[in-house]
Amino acid sequence: RIAWVGDYDGRLATEPGVLEVCRSSFAAFEGLGCTVEEARPDMDMDEVWWAFLTHRHWDLVRGPRYELYADPETRRLLKPEVVWEIENGLGLSARDVGRALAIREAWFAKVTELFETYDFVLAPSAQVFPFDATLHWPAEIDGRPMDSYHRWMETVAPWTMTSLPAMGMPAGFGEAGLPMGIQLIGRNHADLAVLRLAAAYESATGWVAKNPPPMLAET
Repeated sequence: RIAWVGDYDGRLATEPGVLEVCRSSFAAFEGLGCTVEEARPDMDMDEVWWAFLTHRHWDLVRGPRYELYADPETRRLLKPEVVWEIENGLGLSARDVGRALAIREAWFAKVTELFETYDFVLAPSAQVFPFDATLHWPAEIDGRPMDSYHRWMETVAPWTMTSLPAMGMPAGFGEAGLPMGIQLIGRNHADLAVLRLAAAYESATGWVAKNPPPMLAET
């Protein structure tokens, strides 16, 4: 059984067509004997996003990039997004970090509960189709403004925080011919199960064979 989380009941801003392309992958899983159902962990996703941001700010403050920020000569070489992360991290309190850790633990517990019913989770790999390479990041999605440079890929943030095994796979193409992918997430330590289902999905869909990467095409 596979749980499809989609856009968390409309909470995530999503470009029109993205969810439809992702849902088109369900037929391949069903052909492999799986059932795909809409379900998601019962938790406030705003809290989860806040915890993700806090962990990210904190990681950059205590990592090697802070040394680059601390030196005015190298700080000017950092992109604005990194400076934003570090400066937000400098404003964190021990209480903030502790709360973020508690939310992460609670999220993991809720995800573990979901896996008592389902074997895998499916989610979009992004909330927008590939965008112009000259853009730093999308300023808005379907009329909803993005308040940070990684909001357009918020769909991956909750699962990154779990450290569970996950695989990115192609789902298909939108009306403009641009690709979209899905994330396949498995239970804790179920890396082999994720790889096996991903390999079966790849064989069933043939996406890689239809447009093989150059290195694979040469073999």
